[in-house]
Amino acid sequence: MSAAPPRRPGAPSLTTRVLRGVLLPLALTWFLGTAVALYLASYFTRQAFDRSLLDDAYAVSANVKTSERGIELPLSPREVTNLLFDQTEQVYFAVLHPDGSLLAGHDGLRAPLPEDGARFRFSHVTYEGQALRAVVLNHDGPDAYLVVVAQTTHARGVLIERLLVYSIAPQVVLLALLATWLWHRIRRELRPLDELRETLEKRNANDLKPVPVARSSRELEQLGDTLNALLERLAQSASAQREFAGNVAHELRTPLAGIRALADYGLAQQTPSVWREQLEQIATSQARASHLVDQLLALALANEGRTGLQQQTVRLDELIRHAVLRHLARADAKGVDLGAKGIDDPVSVQASMALVEGTLDNLIDNALRYGGRTITIELDGRTMSVIDDGPGIPDAAQRNLMQRWMQGPEGQKLGEGAGLGLAIVARYAKLLGAELSFTKASDEGGLRVSLAFGPD
Repeated sequence: MSAAPPRRPGAPSLTTRVLRGVLLPLALTWFLGTAVALYLASYFTRQAFDRSLLDDAYAVSANVKTSERGIELPLSPREVTNLLFDQTEQVYFAVLHPDGSLLAGHDGLRAPLPEDGARFRFSHVTYEGQALRAVVLNHDGPDAYLVVVAQTTHARGVLIERLLVYSIAPQVVLLALLATWLWHRIRRELRPLDELRETLEKRNANDLKPVPVARSSRELEQLGDTLNALLERLAQSASAQREFAGNVAHELRTPLAGIRALADYGLAQQTPSVWREQLEQIATSQARASHLVDQLLALALANEGRTGLQQQTVRLDELIRHAVLRHLARADAKGVDLGAKGIDDPVSVQASMALVEGTLDNLIDNALRYGGRTITIELDGRTMSVIDDGPGIPDAAQRNLMQRWMQGPEGQKLGEGAGLGLAIVARYAKLLGAELSFTKASDEGGLRVSLAFGPD
């Protein structure tokens, strides 16, 4: 069993990343909302306190009287204290003449005057070492005067602090509770992912069975199905490789042993004519072995083809024309008339170029080996056929000949091939989604092998 690859140090878990991605924006949004709420609360609190302060100024102004001696405030200190009573704050007032001289109240209490046209003005002032919030009320008319009322701001600060605490503390508690709930919830949702990882860590390289997939979420289900599809393709690829290696080891043993025997016999002789004869036989055996390797590779490609084929536009007329040129020299050497018909007009299909070409090459190769003296490649619409005038294949033998390592009587008589050609053709046809059929070429006999492509 192979050891699991080391994990990269410092990489955060998916749970942590999800929590970070969820909680940070949420916390930022909450705190920004709290800040806005606190600002608005502070603003309206200040407005309420200022309105109360202005009411005190109007109350003082309402008690200023005009007499023969001028303007005066006919209230005793006790009455003024009752008028401006506040349980938590110290309140100061002053009634001033327009020139700033004191009419009544606390001497030295001054504040910025209202701007032109304004009746009152709020400001922060310092009086006797204390920071105060003050309002100046301007009384216009023949007997003009100013009323200044100021008070300490302890209650305001305490109220704002309480607003701050009572607003942020619940938010922090709720955020902590939400983080705890999300932590457990995310860990529970990701537990199938951990189980999948543990299952894969325990697997060895040869165990390509599908893994159990938890159907707790669509994403995890898709991941598991994709992983199982990959494992299936890997299993098919490994099986094809093992089968290919076994086929090569099995089938090459005989031709290689024959080549070695021919070489040993030739080396034991002293006659050049014998050497030449043995070399010719070695060359023939090597060609057969090379052809066998090509067929084994083609069959392995067919098995691999199920893992995904590259579809492209294939011109069947051009492919047939090139195939004829490719096999023409061999046909001439065997005295076979190789030709094509129906390729004047272009015919295109969506398919794998390698598989279509491999199918045609194997059909032509079989016809050259076991057919008669005439081979014709015919294109009729989307159907491609290889026709020969040989002995043909009996109906009962057609299914068997599409199995690996199966040869008909003619192939066994000739001692050529390995019984893979038609197996390759059948596999390619299945991968291409085409219909493979065997019929008589004519009443006299022969064989027509057709590959019909369906609509794109």
